Order: sequence, then structure tokens, then C-alpha cells
Amino acid sequence: MFFRSSSKLVAPVLRRTYSTSRWSKVVKGPEDPILGVSVAFNKDTSPSKINLGVGAYRDDNGKPYVLECVKKADKKIYEAGVDHEYAPIVGVSSFNNAAVQLALGEDCKALKEKRVVTVQAISGTGALRVAAAFIARFLPGVTAYVPNPTWGNHNVIFADCGVPVKSYTYYNPQNCGLNFDGMFKDIQSAPNGSVILLHACAHNPTGVDPSMEQWKKISQLCKEKNHFVLFDFAYQGFASGSPEQDAEPVRYFVNEGHEIALCQSFAKNFGLYGERIGAFSLIGSTPDEAINIESQLKILIRPMYSNPPVYGARLVSTILSNKDLTAEWRSEVKLMADRIINMREQLVKYLKQHGSTRDWSHITNQIGMFCYTGLTGEQVDRLASEFHIYLTRNGRISIAGITPRNVEYLAKAMHKVTSESK
Repeated sequence: MFFRSSSKLVAPVLRRTYSTSRWSKVVKGPEDPILGVSVAFNKDTSPSKINLGVGAYRDDNGKPYVLECVKKADKKIYEAGVDHEYAPIVGVSSFNNAAVQLALGEDCKALKEKRVVTVQAISGTGALRVAAAFIARFLPGVTAYVPNPTWGNHNVIFADCGVPVKSYTYYNPQNCGLNFDGMFKDIQSAPNGSVILLHACAHNPTGVDPSMEQWKKISQLCKEKNHFVLFDFAYQGFASGSPEQDAEPVRYFVNEGHEIALCQSFAKNFGLYGERIGAFSLIGSTPDEAINIESQLKILIRPMYSNPPVYGARLVSTILSNKDLTAEWRSEVKLMADRIINMREQLVKYLKQHGSTRDWSHITNQIGMFCYTGLTGEQVDRLASEFHIYLTRNGRISIAGITPRNVEYLAKAMHKVTSESK
């Protein structure tokens, strides 16, 4: 059949029709449990609402905090008139050197022997992704063991990279503390040469860390089992207020001869959440082995994201290469850690003051940004519906969301939902 257009006969355009879309089998996925808390919080119009889900530091007024040392470093970078050219695949070298030295210490033997490879990563998540991809490529079939519970992204990152992942016992819900015997037995039972992921400090989500004596026993066990240890180090300085104290387990393992992998984030301790600045390090047995590892990391990173952004790296390296700015950073990171510690103490004080007879000592015994309160899912639901207080249903709260203005209100609400059955 033809149609007449002006003086010409025109054939119709035949289009193929599809009965269903090629994406018809894609189903809607579940909301991220943590981001979902923020969504619910944002919809709430109550003036009393509190968001205890987001893992970002807030000041006493509940506002994001920009470190003064970061402002000064920003000014220095601007005045230097830097360009915006690509960084190398491994990132900004001055940042890489500063990052790994901050974690391992200036006197680290492996650093002096040039056996450590460090590449810039897209924050801690990106560092873990590079780590998992490297493990998948060069330790195929080896299972990674993560604590139960752990940060939600750990399981997903390993699984998406094709690394088998299992969990080991970690948390004891009976006392809201560490189940060290269960942890030790599970790591001992794992096949020789497994990947063992450890939170260096301020365990997320529980805030429960091993003691130094327990760390030493874990180190010895991992040596005996020939396990490959991967440290997730997201809170250096932010947990205790001392970068050296928070780095003690990592430095101990390295000094004991473990050729660890290390994932660092500078989101919390430098307040650079949106800059996505992190680092991934691997320790080899020789300088030549380190060179080979770096070459393979470049090959892995190139098709992943080609090269990392430079701005966050410039900020961190500017601060850590300047004596005065480093001193100011140390002061500010201690200020943030101390505020969180103080809010823990205030929360327990008000819980007792308002009549709670429960043992809340775990709130002050735990460390870092997060606290496993021991609240049930039903109690969490009541906090949201009756008091406009939002946290994840596992009872984890971000201590950074507590302020002098809302801590007593939070304590009253927690006492109410834990002392009544409904």
C-alpha cells in the first residue's frame, strides 16, 4: 500500500512493535535501610524530630561541620592556582604517601623497605571495591569472612565482585558487647588462607572493638591459619581522638609480619564526605613484588573508573604536609571524638535520671560514631511513630545526631519504649 504526498507516492514506514519492554523483568528493589531512615525523617514535619540514622558528624546544633583546617587548606589550594588535569591512575602521590604513613606510622619497617603499595580510591567504599576485585582476580575462590553484624556494604561488595562471603560471630546481644570466644572459634574454623575482614576501630554498626590483648590473639591466630587480613579503617582519630591509638591494631599486625590489605576513608575524620577520598594499600614481601602489585592495580582500576578525583586528595595532602595544619587537624578530630563521647555519657545520665533501671553501660563502653542500643525493632518503630525519632530497626543509632538540645528528649523516649510493653 502506498500513500500520496503531493505528487509522489510514499511507502509507509513500518515499525516493529514489541509486546513487552526489554526491561519488563526488572523489579523495583528495596530501599537502602539507612537512606530510607532519612527519607522518613525528611517527610516528618514535627519540630521535635531527630535523625539518628545518618552516619555523618554533626555539631552541637545538629549542623554539618567543616573543619577549620580544611578551610585553610582550601584557601591554600585556591591561591596556588592549580589546574584540573587528570591524576595518574594511582591518584595523587603526595596524598597516597601521607595517607599510608598516617595509618602505619613513620617508623613502619614495611614502608621503609618500599614494600607497601598505595593507590587513591573513591573513599572507603571504593577502596573496598578495589580490594574485592583484586582478591577475586588473584585469590580466586577464596572466601572472605566478615563480622556479624557488619557494615551493609561489605557483603554486597564482595558478592558483586564474585568473592564468596561468609560471616563470623562478633556481637553478643546479651551484654551488647563482643563475643570474643565465638569470633575466635569462627576464624579458627575458617579454611586456611581465608580472607578475614576486620574493622580497625569503631566497629560499624556496633561500636564494639576488641581489647588490645584480644587483637594480639587474633593476630596470632591469623598467622597460624595463614589468613589474609583486610582492615577497614574508616575512623582513624575519630574514635578515641588519637590517630595513633586508633591505628594500634593495624600497626601491630604489620609489625608482626602480616602482609595486610588496608582500606582507608577520610570522610569522617576530615569531614570530607562528598569529596569521596580514600586509599587502598597492599603490603608485598619485596620491593619487586610491590611493583608488580601496583602494575596489576593500575590494570584493574583503569576500566573501573580510570583515575580518581583530585580535590579531596589535595585537601588531605595539604593538611598532612603542613605542620601547623596537621596540629590543627589533630585538635579538631579530637574535638569531634570528644563531643561524641560526651553525648554517650549525657544519654546514659538522662536515662538514669528519668528512672530507667536498665543497664546502659554498653552505650559508654562502645566507641565511635555508632551505638548498638539493644532496642528491638518494635521499640524502634515506636520511637518513630510516637516521638519522631528515626534510627535503623536493628537499634543502631548515630551518636553524632545527638545534641545537647535533644539528648534529654531522646532519653525520655528510650526509657518510655523500653519500660512499657505495647
